[in-house]
Amino acid sequence: MNQEKQNVPINILLADDDTDDCLFFEKALRGIPIAAHLTIVRDGEQLMSYLFEHSDSLPAILFLDLSMPRKTGFECLSEIKEHDNLKDLPVVVFTTSFGRDIHFEQHLINTLSNIGSQDYVQKPSDITQLQQIIHKALTQAIVKGA
Repeated sequence: MNQEKQNVPINILLADDDTDDCLFFEKALRGIPIAAHLTIVRDGEQLMSYLFEHSDSLPAILFLDLSMPRKTGFECLSEIKEHDNLKDLPVVVFTTSFGRDIHFEQHLINTLSNIGSQDYVQKPSDITQLQQIIHKALTQAIVKGA
């Protein structure tokens, strides 16, 4: 592991209701060379409440699961991008919704892009792939925030 971790941790918000996926994300995050502070919310309503309560100190990036209870990732993404204080928050959509149907997948990607997602990825089952995805997204968020 590269020891060049930055001094100030980057604030990350993960919105995901799956406990195993959250633990996997945390494990992957510990293996990348970027210092980070992770906050996890478990459903869409909790996500939006968190963002509105912390609108003066938003995270550098949001990793958003599409399939959450109480309010879906689609609903949250739309609400985030329509709100002046939240619309510039980078959002990376994590989903298991991609399937074998290439037309559905392309429609989903286009819809997410039109709403305002920075990126959209299928949740990998390999920790190295997840680390690469997180590292790339955090690097982009750091550059954008600089």
